[in-house]
Amino acid sequence: MNFIGEVAGLATSFFFAITAIIFSEASQMIGSQVTNRVRLVLALVYLILLNLLLFGEPLPFSADSSRWFWLGLSGVIGLALGDAFLFQSYVSVGARLGSLLLALAPIFGSIIAWIFFGETLSLPQIAGIVLALAGIGWVVTSHEEPADTPRGHTQRGVFFGVMAGLGQAVGLVLSKQGMIGNFSPFQANAIRMSAAAVFIWLWAAAEGQAGATLQAIRGQPKALQLIALGAVVGPVLGVSASLLAVQHAEIGVASTLMALPPVIVLPISYFVFKEKVGWQGMAGTLLAIAGVAALFLT
Repeated sequence: MNFIGEVAGLATSFFFAITAIIFSEASQMIGSQVTNRVRLVLALVYLILLNLLLFGEPLPFSADSSRWFWLGLSGVIGLALGDAFLFQSYVSVGARLGSLLLALAPIFGSIIAWIFFGETLSLPQIAGIVLALAGIGWVVTSHEEPADTPRGHTQRGVFFGVMAGLGQAVGLVLSKQGMIGNFSPFQANAIRMSAAAVFIWLWAAAEGQAGATLQAIRGQPKALQLIALGAVVGPVLGVSASLLAVQHAEIGVASTLMALPPVIVLPISYFVFKEKVGWQGMAGTLLAIAGVAALFLT
């Protein structure tokens, strides 16, 4: 059986787990919104160079207008708005609860794909999704934060986290629609990234934050180096892998496999950052792996 989509989904999680650590460090230096704006621009530059090398054009101008519409809308909703909500969720309720709420994306994605595209999942696949999500939730909720989030921010943070999960799910569904016919993930990613970058910088200009963003980067060259590295790992390799995943696998399966970064970060935190990992984290990791295995065995 061909598991291109499933393997791409797992690769996406590994890329996103690594880039989460990189962008977290950069965000502590210059702020999450500045990091988000700069990473989109750098990722777009990388994708332009990559598309020139692979296809002989900076952006897929030869693609028809329907692809630009679906993929552009996907980029705005998934990469610009979805990530903006995610970063705000992290600010309000922390990475633990924010990541857990983002894991709602597979559920949203499956419902949307069922309603609009008639995709169905077998009972073993549904069981695998449930197991994987349960494991992810267990790992994230068992992580202890140094301080509790102020109660006044909790409701806003939960709302932002749910919207982030919905934004990611809608972005994936729209991407799949725009990639019908075996369209290259690198070309699709370039369209999504260009739309997201234009949108978020126009938004920053409207709020008067464009100049402040550039000033923040000039004052923190180390942060720029981290973002430049993270833009390759996440927005370029990770997002391209995610597009390949939704192109070759059901939305629910692909988005579940792409929701594993909190699990993958666990051993990185233990061996690299020497964080203590409790039995709940280990048990949740095993449960998530069991869910992933169930997806491969269907």
